[in-house]
Amino acid sequence: MEPTEPRPDLRPPGANTDEKTTLLAFLDYLRECVLAKAAGVPEPAVRTPGVPSGTNLLLLLKHLAAVELNWFVWAYAGEGEEPWADEDPVSAADSAADLAAAYRAAVARANEVVRACADLDRPGVRSLRETPPPSMRWVLVHMVEETARHAGHADILRERIDGSTGR
Repeated sequence: MEPTEPRPDLRPPGANTDEKTTLLAFLDYLRECVLAKAAGVPEPAVRTPGVPSGTNLLLLLKHLAAVELNWFVWAYAGEGEEPWADEDPVSAADSAADLAAAYRAAVARANEVVRACADLDRPGVRSLRETPPPSMRWVLVHMVEETARHAGHADILRERIDGSTGR
């Protein structure tokens, strides 16, 4: 199968600015890498597990959308009663377009929370772990790590689907 959406290999951002802007630039870069890996993949390949654990491109989008909302909106900003379910399987009703849109909406909301934060050392309202609420700095670094890890998973899944490589 030929790659469906050839894309040039994108390099990480060259931001040389304040800490928050740099962290957010790298996180946004990784978010776009994940979205690009799912773009243009036809059904059923986009939802077909590429590894024995069952991971597929749609599952990564669905998981990352919930994780964005959990850390930035629920935990840091303290909005909502319960965290979003970040381990829900992909259903037949979940389309690539809908999950990509949901991820983009979660990212936009998360970025609002980040931009409203004037002090990266300030802890959030609550934690998703059995620890005190982490600082915005910790949440940003954690989300860079989380998103980078899943971007790597998406790289492998996409290469197995149609041979596409690159960031």
